[in-house]
Amino acid sequence: MALKASGLQSAIWNNNLKSIGLLALYPFLIMSIIWAAAAIVGLMTLPNAGFENADALASTIIKNYWPIILTVIIIWFAVSYFFHTSMIRKMSHSHPVTRKDEPEIYNLLENLCITVGMEMPRLEIIESHARNAFASGIDNKSFSITVTRGLLQSLSKDEVEGVLAHELTHIRNRDVRLLIITIIFTGMIGFAAQVLWSQVRYRLWVRPRGSNNKGNGVIILVAIAAVLWIGYFATIFTRFALSRRREYMADAGAVQMTKNPDGMMRALMRIAGKDQIPKIPGDITMMCIENRVPFMGLFATHPPIEKRIQTLSDNTGFAIPDLPQLSPFHAPRASRAETVSPPQSPRENWTTRQRLPTRRTKNPWY
Repeated sequence: MALKASGLQSAIWNNNLKSIGLLALYPFLIMSIIWAAAAIVGLMTLPNAGFENADALASTIIKNYWPIILTVIIIWFAVSYFFHTSMIRKMSHSHPVTRKDEPEIYNLLENLCITVGMEMPRLEIIESHARNAFASGIDNKSFSITVTRGLLQSLSKDEVEGVLAHELTHIRNRDVRLLIITIIFTGMIGFAAQVLWSQVRYRLWVRPRGSNNKGNGVIILVAIAAVLWIGYFATIFTRFALSRRREYMADAGAVQMTKNPDGMMRALMRIAGKDQIPKIPGDITMMCIENRVPFMGLFATHPPIEKRIQTLSDNTGFAIPDLPQLSPFHAPRASRAETVSPPQSPRENWTTRQRLPTRRTKNPWY
């Protein structure tokens, strides 16, 4: 699993191609959803209901209104491009920090960027006891790395360094660009689906029974419900463009930057089971270093964290470490003390497979 220059370049090319493919597919996806809605309405309302008549109605609507539809899509793309940073910040409840605010982690991130010769991304913090981090952005002007306060309170310096290096690798591989396109650009469909679903619930269950809500209104609601499910599954299936392999590559990239596989494994061990950030949408957790998915891992975007740790051990020749007692990277600042929970006990309960014998062989990633 060595992350050599050729492998890195292949990852960048693959992610760029997937990004272009999703953007090119998006207008056709919107047109298809509108066509399906019109066809369903036609089947239920036309006097001579039939597929040919419904198809004619749907095709006429697309033919007459495609310039308007395309204009709306272009406007959404423009809004997403220029405002995705503030959208991500509002959804994650993060805030930007400077060297003056957080000198320790700021200097740590800056040193890593100097080491690999890349422009330093913006640094942001979520005031949560959870232990997690993610990278976001689509270009050098908008790239950022966000960490939780709990991560800083509960991990040592070399462990935090491993997490930062992991997120920097996502930026270098252009994983974050593909993620933002998946979440923000194509997420318009999911957002519209949720709005429509709220209207369906209101019309069917909340609105007073005596209101005029029968006949064609119910038919339209059925059509809306059908479009809702089409849109929902369309956004779900875009996640298949995200390979779970990207997390293994980011772990490998972190080891390349820090030359410290032991620190990266310990960081993952401390994050496991304590990664859930309250009150943030699933689209944000999809970007995090760890994202546990219920329902038997269906549509999971991350491999199991235990497997990632084992893979690091197998490929570096370093045994899976025990978690020592430690002093956290730094305690919460006084001005933030009331917004965060106390640091977690450094003693962790962690069960792994049989410990590998400690062996220090030449690391194929170095």
